[in-house]
Amino acid sequence: MKKYVLMISLLFFTFSMFTIPIVAEEKSQSNQQESRDIAPDAKSGILIERDTGKILFEKGAHEKLPPASMTKIMTLLLIMEELDNGNLKKDEMIRISENAASMGGSQIFLEAGEEMKVDDLLKAIAVASANDASVALAERISGSEEAFVDKMNQRAKELGLKNTNFQNTTGLPAKDHYSTSYDMAMMAKELLSYESITDYTSIYEDYLRKGTEDEFWLVNTNKLVRFYPGVDGLKTGFTNEAKYCLTATAKKGDMRVIAVVMGVDTPKERNATVSSMLDFAFNTYETKKLFDQKQPITTLKLLKAEKNKVDVVASQSISTVYKKGESIDDLTTSVKLNDVTLPLKKGTQVGTLQVKNGEKLLSETPLIVTEDVEKASIFTLFKRSLQKVSKND
Repeated sequence: MKKYVLMISLLFFTFSMFTIPIVAEEKSQSNQQESRDIAPDAKSGILIERDTGKILFEKGAHEKLPPASMTKIMTLLLIMEELDNGNLKKDEMIRISENAASMGGSQIFLEAGEEMKVDDLLKAIAVASANDASVALAERISGSEEAFVDKMNQRAKELGLKNTNFQNTTGLPAKDHYSTSYDMAMMAKELLSYESITDYTSIYEDYLRKGTEDEFWLVNTNKLVRFYPGVDGLKTGFTNEAKYCLTATAKKGDMRVIAVVMGVDTPKERNATVSSMLDFAFNTYETKKLFDQKQPITTLKLLKAEKNKVDVVASQSISTVYKKGESIDDLTTSVKLNDVTLPLKKGTQVGTLQVKNGEKLLSETPLIVTEDVEKASIFTLFKRSLQKVSKND
């Protein structure tokens, strides 16, 4: 009997010697796959899912580096906000200053005194990375490029970006002009909440001043718009100091991702690196759309407002992102409304929508109002009190 026990023990020990290394090797391979560098040619990089902001890959994502023309992501964000607020109109004609016309680097060769529509200037920035158009719109919005730069830095702080500082609207080399891959991704995430921006950034080629002697051919600096399915933005960058940079976004089905690389030696390597990052995202992850941007979520009841019922909507599209094959069968959503003080401006956050999978918090999204909400007039309050008395009777 002892002999049989000894033989079984020896067999078990021998089997363990073979299986333990195999299991350890499988775990090691899994960990290597999770942490492998999918942006080997980049000094810094990050990959996020747009709706949730979930980081799918990062490499030196908080290292301060010159962003070159990716700076214009913030310039475009402020322009889109002005358009959304009604402070700027797409058909408005802008007179070009000597300062704007003097910009070097990428440009559409605006002349001092020339007039051009906001829509065309916006297109010139989004497609051709035009420095002169960037300064022209900055001067229109804030009075001067310097005042607009102050606004850019203030907006970065509002977004919680701690490693960004701008000195100009264009990304031309300047002392203490820096950002990070992470901060660029967060700016891009915010910019993409204005979904019409991709109507511009997805253009591969177009013309300005068409049919005139000064006709100008626009060609997108982001070649992936043409050569990678689903890419519809956002912004390239290059200076000798920054090397080749790119913030790109692509959409496949309901899933939109943002990839950022900084400090790549050649444009070919930059495009190949971003393509590899996008492949990784779409091959590894998928999303489930829960709510569309500006979809009504609940109603805010305000007894002392001129309009006593106001729709509360999602500030952006809301999704959940998960690895292919993972279970998300226990999804729940809950709404928490804030105490509000009247009046309310359009776009004011009045609550939060939480998404959970079981007990795990997946995302928190601001809920906003899409119209100005004024205090009720004395006449309105008096009329409501009469209606209340009438109902009680």
